[in-house]
Amino acid sequence: MSEFGRLDSLVDHLATDLEPVRRLPAPSLRALAWFCLLPGLGLLLMPFADWHAMAERLHVPDLCVAAVGAVLTALCAAIAAFQTSVPGRSQVWALLPLPPLALWIGASSLGCLRAWIAPDSNIADGAEMRGCLYFLLGASLPLSVLIVLMLRRAAPMRPNLTAALAGLAAAGAAAALLVPFHPHDATASDLAMHAIAVGLIIGLNGLAGGRLLDRGVSGG
Repeated sequence: MSEFGRLDSLVDHLATDLEPVRRLPAPSLRALAWFCLLPGLGLLLMPFADWHAMAERLHVPDLCVAAVGAVLTALCAAIAAFQTSVPGRSQVWALLPLPPLALWIGASSLGCLRAWIAPDSNIADGAEMRGCLYFLLGASLPLSVLIVLMLRRAAPMRPNLTAALAGLAAAGAAAALLVPFHPHDATASDLAMHAIAVGLIIGLNGLAGGRLLDRGVSGG
């Protein structure tokens, strides 16, 4: 058999039983599909929430804004993660969650000022702060696992960046779910505990998730 005959035979063999590649839905649609898990988890947690305390909390403008900021951060970070998971998409998408993140951090920080002005207000003790840390880490786990599994169907050029954005999305969603269980102002130590939790979630997602998403397309 000639060289061209062997090549044709090889092509025919490789083309046998090929199936068409199923195109993924648009990144924004996949982000919304993941984000829809948030109200589902909220419904599961409803029996354990202090809704009276949450209603009072949401009447305080900056606390309400902080909750909205956390929700928007989760949504925007999810969109950014799915957009950056598609080869050829601009990495500028990674900047999308920064404005709501600044809103979330800024509004949350106002609680520290209020607690400093009125030190007798209802603030968290050490046990409550540890409880917040455990809640944030625990709530973010299923959210992180799901979004990384969804992102694995793509081929991000910078898997660690995409995974870190996924971690930010999970952290924002977990913080939003914390609202019904956190009916007090954030002191500096309480806010620091939240920052540690968010940092851990993003860092672990960036490392572990980045490894899972890396298919050898890029070392980043």
